[in-house]
Amino acid sequence: MSELEAVLRDLRDESAELDRLVGDLPDDRWGTATPAVGWTVAHQIAHLAWTDRVALLSATDPGAFADEAARAAADPGGFVDEGAARGAALPPAELLAGWRAGRERLHRVLAAAPAGTRLPWYGPPMSVASMATARLMETWAHGQDVADALGVRRTPTGRLRQVARIGVRARDYAYLVRGRKPPEEEFRVELVGPGGELWAYGPEDATQRVTGPALDFCLLATQRAHRADLALRAEGQDADAWLDIAQAFAGPAGAGRAPRGAAGRGDADGSAGPGASA
Repeated sequence: MSELEAVLRDLRDESAELDRLVGDLPDDRWGTATPAVGWTVAHQIAHLAWTDRVALLSATDPGAFADEAARAAADPGGFVDEGAARGAALPPAELLAGWRAGRERLHRVLAAAPAGTRLPWYGPPMSVASMATARLMETWAHGQDVADALGVRRTPTGRLRQVARIGVRARDYAYLVRGRKPPEEEFRVELVGPGGELWAYGPEDATQRVTGPALDFCLLATQRAHRADLALRAEGQDADAWLDIAQAFAGPAGAGRAPRGAAGRGDADGSAGPGASA
């Protein structure tokens, strides 16, 4: 199985898991508030449907995507909220059907893309496999918001490897989006997967290191939990600073989640961004 096939399989499975959470949800529950301020369950699904649509544009009509990106550049603080709000205003059955159809269309287009294809995005262009990984990361992150809102505890799966990988690869972006110079030294990241397996990135002899549960790293990198509530350990000043700003998504740095028990319920727009590039 190729890398792209594996990621697309994981993306389909992750989408199906979220679909099971909302597929039979009564209409009145779609208005349930999620941990992202101002976003309901409907906003979360609408955002995924919207991002699938613009990803499809990127893969099939680069000119139309360029127009979409220009509109985003003109309103960097509001374009994500606007897209989510439009979808959330639809009847739940229509929103759900649109999300299902859109993600299936995107799956087919990405699976058929010629080898070596680079797709334009809001950050740097990315490979088809990276686009699929970004879609998986967002689906998992917004699925976490939905699960939290509905009081559902999800079982971590090996699909987190894809989320962790993009979080590690987006290290430098987290600095650049804040106007800071990334460290020159590579970091060592060692994460314990859901089955007890070790997922390792970077040179073994690196002095800057991050260790801990893969789930916690994914929650941190998607800004679904505050560092203070996670069992991640940093060795080295630079690694420690990275854990304060890590983000796996493209776009402006979010405010992230407040620590448990602190005032405030999350970032301003609830978005994990329109996807991280890699």
